[in-house]
Amino acid sequence: MRIVVIGGTGLIGTKLVAELDRHGHEAIAASPKTGVDTLTGEGLADVVVGADVVVDVSNSPSFEDAAVLEFFTKATTNILAAEAAAGVGHHVALSVVGAERLGDSGYMRAKVEQEKLIARSPVPYSIVRATQFFEFFKSIARAATAGDEVRLSSASIQPMAADDVATAVGRVARDAPVNGTLEVGGPEVFGLAAFIAHGLAAHGDPRTVVIDAGARYYGALLSDRELLPGDGARLADTTFDAWLEQDVVSGPKP
Repeated sequence: MRIVVIGGTGLIGTKLVAELDRHGHEAIAASPKTGVDTLTGEGLADVVVGADVVVDVSNSPSFEDAAVLEFFTKATTNILAAEAAAGVGHHVALSVVGAERLGDSGYMRAKVEQEKLIARSPVPYSIVRATQFFEFFKSIARAATAGDEVRLSSASIQPMAADDVATAVGRVARDAPVNGTLEVGGPEVFGLAAFIAHGLAAHGDPRTVVIDAGARYYGALLSDRELLPGDGARLADTTFDAWLEQDVVSGPKP
């Protein structure tokens, strides 16, 4: 199959293109770096011509409420229109587990609007909702740091490796559209604060993680289970410790 990956030069996109190539598909990376801009539409109509599947794993360059909403609504509208015109048979989008439960977060509201646009489109679709990625534990800690403390909720989280996200999205892209959503997550449940503390400790980071019930996660207050996938979720195999072992060996990340 010819599969176009929107956001194909990013964290998940590069892994997904490699995953699809390994399975013998023609995977095309589409992003501003390759001349495809989903916000302006530049290059979009051309790149989807002849595609069997289009997978959108792109992300907003800004998490500011208005900017992220504009990105996901405008880009998704442009992508779906180009697909419909080209006769693409399957639209796959990467979304977030629990987005619909976190209305205080501008980012999560934008993802919900993206999902609504996809569901209303005539293009057959599959939405893959994933839990948080291991790779983002440092950025979560950075955003929650005040002085030498990292203040985070103790709400439950079931994170996963980006490699496993790409594998899950690739599997869905190779299958028939479900015209609905699927959830994927990691094999272990942590408290959010404990998850970040474990990652920081593995890297010898001296910051102290403090449980704070009032700490916000992408702008939203958490109670307990908002970030957990449902009972029917597909669970990956990579544990956080196994991922950390490789992450520490490979050296510091920007």
